[in-house]
Amino acid sequence: MARTTVTRGGFLAGTIAATSVSPALTAEEVPQRVLGRTGERVSAVGLGGFHIGIQGDERESIRLIRGAIDAGITFMDNCWDYNGGESEIRMGKALRDGYRQKVFLMTKIDGRDRRTAAAQLDESLRRLQTDHLDLLQFHEVIRTSDPQRIFARGGAMEAVIEARRAGKVRYVGFTGHKSPAIHVQMLETAEAHGFTFDAVQMPLNVMDAHFESFERQVLPVLARRGIAALGMKPLADRFVLESGTVTPIEALQYAMSLPVSVVITGIDSQAVLKQALRAAGTFRAPDETQRRALLLRTAAAARGGRYEPYKTTQGFDGTSLHPQWLG
Repeated sequence: MARTTVTRGGFLAGTIAATSVSPALTAEEVPQRVLGRTGERVSAVGLGGFHIGIQGDERESIRLIRGAIDAGITFMDNCWDYNGGESEIRMGKALRDGYRQKVFLMTKIDGRDRRTAAAQLDESLRRLQTDHLDLLQFHEVIRTSDPQRIFARGGAMEAVIEARRAGKVRYVGFTGHKSPAIHVQMLETAEAHGFTFDAVQMPLNVMDAHFESFERQVLPVLARRGIAALGMKPLADRFVLESGTVTPIEALQYAMSLPVSVVITGIDSQAVLKQALRAAGTFRAPDETQRRALLLRTAAAARGGRYEPYKTTQGFDGTSLHPQWLG
């Protein structure tokens, strides 16, 4: 089930106060934020699940996960299809010996029907070596048909609601990297079925602010409904850095400046972990002049989604490359 993925980042003026970052933070401290209306507190930076499954040495993956937790990163991201399940298996091993109790654990499933979704969820629980998930999300809501399939009779939502009643799942969300309009459609479909998501994950970065923007089209909807916003792809798997317009710290802190509960970033080395910790520990919300200057600097590069290929190509659509995952 090998697949390609990326990372995350974004911006909205006048909305930073809700995250309440301490002015006394040092580079060794990771601030925490509230996860929407759930009241849960999570680290402002989260560890992306895909990248911890790509090291040749499983022991290094476990060291990275535990090192991140020891340093204050509590939000763990993962997915049923990442690296053929290897990402979940390694995280499950890392969360032994009391580490599971220290984190807010999230994973995602691809199944669109009840049977497939239930089977994937149970497999994820086994791999992660836990009896429950703090957050389960529908992965890759990237087609206009996805919302109706998930909410249809016999659809995946039935399996997730049943799992929540059984105590296997605490909160429910969805993710997608393709189109802000499809995110809005998913939210509207949920509302029509009397359901409100707890969290929504999307790419938020300096490029997204200019092109097919989740920041501009989705974040305001989530804010009105009290739904936690989870940012991903602050560096867009380094595509943002290849533009030559921002540094890694600038990109990460731009994403953190948005009204998001957590910015999930891929961590595949000790150096990248230190970079994420530095971005979180030294974070200060930019003023309006700084924000405008950064957006002006990135505007030309962002045209046409050149540095956001997950929006414009199918190369990042795991469920399009492997439609059997949908059920």
